[in-house]
Amino acid sequence: MASFIVQSFVENRWVSPALDLEPIRNAVTGEVVAETSSAGLDFGTVVRHGRSAGGRALRAMTFHQRAAMLKGLAQAIMTHKEELYELSFATGATRADSWIDIEGGAGTMFSFASKGRRELPDDRILIDGDTEVLGKTGTFIGQHVYTPLQGVAVLINAYNFPVWGMLEKLAPCLLGGMPAIVKPAEQTGYVAALAVRIMIDTGLLPEGALQLVSGSAGDLLDHLGGQDAVAFTGSARTAQKLQNHAIIARESVRFTAERDSLNASVLGPDATPDTPEFDLFVKEVAKEMTVKAGQKCTAIRRALVPAILMDDVQAALIDRLAKVSIGDPRIDGVRMGPLVSLAQRDDVRRRVRELSTHAPIVFGSLEGVPLVGDGIANGAFLTPILLRADDPWGHPAIHEVEAFGPVSTLMPYQDVADAVALANRGCGSLVMSVFTHDDALARDVVLGSGSHHGRILFVDRDCAKESTGHGSPLPVLVHGGPGRAGGGEELGGIRAVKHFMQRTALQGGPAILSRVVSQQLTGAPTQIVDTHPFRLRFGELEPGYGIQTPLRKVTLEDIEHFAHFTGDMFYAHMDEEAASKSSIFGGRVAHGYLILSFAAGLFVDPAPGPVLANYGLEGLRFVKPLKPGESIKALLTVKSKKLKTPEMGEVRWTVKVTDQDDDLVASYDLLTMNAV
Repeated sequence: MASFIVQSFVENRWVSPALDLEPIRNAVTGEVVAETSSAGLDFGTVVRHGRSAGGRALRAMTFHQRAAMLKGLAQAIMTHKEELYELSFATGATRADSWIDIEGGAGTMFSFASKGRRELPDDRILIDGDTEVLGKTGTFIGQHVYTPLQGVAVLINAYNFPVWGMLEKLAPCLLGGMPAIVKPAEQTGYVAALAVRIMIDTGLLPEGALQLVSGSAGDLLDHLGGQDAVAFTGSARTAQKLQNHAIIARESVRFTAERDSLNASVLGPDATPDTPEFDLFVKEVAKEMTVKAGQKCTAIRRALVPAILMDDVQAALIDRLAKVSIGDPRIDGVRMGPLVSLAQRDDVRRRVRELSTHAPIVFGSLEGVPLVGDGIANGAFLTPILLRADDPWGHPAIHEVEAFGPVSTLMPYQDVADAVALANRGCGSLVMSVFTHDDALARDVVLGSGSHHGRILFVDRDCAKESTGHGSPLPVLVHGGPGRAGGGEELGGIRAVKHFMQRTALQGGPAILSRVVSQQLTGAPTQIVDTHPFRLRFGELEPGYGIQTPLRKVTLEDIEHFAHFTGDMFYAHMDEEAASKSSIFGGRVAHGYLILSFAAGLFVDPAPGPVLANYGLEGLRFVKPLKPGESIKALLTVKSKKLKTPEMGEVRWTVKVTDQDDDLVASYDLLTMNAV
């Protein structure tokens, strides 16, 4: 592979550095694969361009438009994935390693695109939570909303996942309406740069929505302010340096970190060598040691097993690790490639030497790696290294020093409480896994360790086939952890989008706030329309449109007929003596579902029209019993609407069923699909 210069993409153009070029070496061969530098970039101008051009354009788009953009970007990554795979080999990654990075990154964008369409409104304001009634008569209310921050998000990524690490931050950032400045780690930044080029070439991104800084960050952070955000993945030392940056502290720049983590995996005491859980544990520990050559922030660094099973687990792990072929990641059958660089290999060696004074090496070597492939003698290769610490409480270093490579330490525990305490000794981690078929044990672990881990995975014979594994963050679940792990969080579905938005409390009258948020809020008046709203198409309906039905009396004959017809003979409907003794009913009452049915009969327009289907109701509450001889009426109001396809959209209606005295009998949200 010929050497090339890694460009930056700033102010809507690709820029090649001319000064201070730093070489990046192929992790497999040791040859220079690229050169990088950010010399000559005006970071103040870069930040201003993102805020002005990118921010303005993104904020003008709705959540659904941004979601469609994400989908298009993900499709482009998948279309050009082979180019990314080819380039990624130089980082030392096997194709299986890069699958996690490249297709996993695209999958994350697809996930956020889908959730954006399904869970967010086709609007630019996001309502958060229920309306709070602040006055006695309901004319003064409060409502929380989210709107995009009007700054830029600086996304600083680690070297181990140049595509996924970038896209898992970028997807919620763009969906939230905030422009991004991506700063990848120099060692693998050339792969991130190709991914950025692929996305820019789609033409889907507004100018300034995405910029790329290749090389050093320079004085980039000096230009940030209170509307900006920084999302960082990397070492604890660098995270602390960034958190203490004078501008970040002074301007209260939003900062989230995902950093060092001594993740633990626990073999349950029930998982003896004759159980499936034992084999699953051994397989997972070995996999986490060798995938990406152990260069994963979620890798298993501490393997905790019952003391009586130490020798069995060690023998099984050694047997599996001995079968791992190491060498050129392009060659079929090679399971583990090199570390990302010679410097990283040297760092891992130093840390293993420190750890091995307390936990001897029982498999692997710091020197002499048997390799598969030619011309790779100068690569950054290392064998998997398994250490054994028989006294896990006597040597704090094994819970404090992380060798960021194919390294794990085996250690015993005496009972479940001891296992929990040892897992927590890591002082905060991204993930903990437990291999057990004991549900009581699982509950004890959550109660004892939930506070110390961002994610806890339970694996047993029942879920193993579908389990995504210890080391796989998912876009719908939180990725992050307390303490040493950084104290922040990423992913977690729509929660991640809100990290790039401001939560604001609105106060005012229901009518004006309903117009602000484009949704009918509690207390807002219904606009009674002349045309039945079921005769209006999706595009003709507006929140607040509705109808008030006439009264309908519910007779004892209606109740008895409904009971016999449906088979619902509950005593409150059919036994006057028993119902009279109830402090709730005080006599026979109408079925709740009879009330719903009669209410539908009052407001449903029967002729074919724009309403294509009734597909559900939510939030149903029966508030007051209805006695025979009393009457009901229904107030049907458009609450909100959301386009689902070009042909139809979801309309959410608020239904309030009241009696002849205007007392509330039942309330719910009705969902219909309406033609556009």
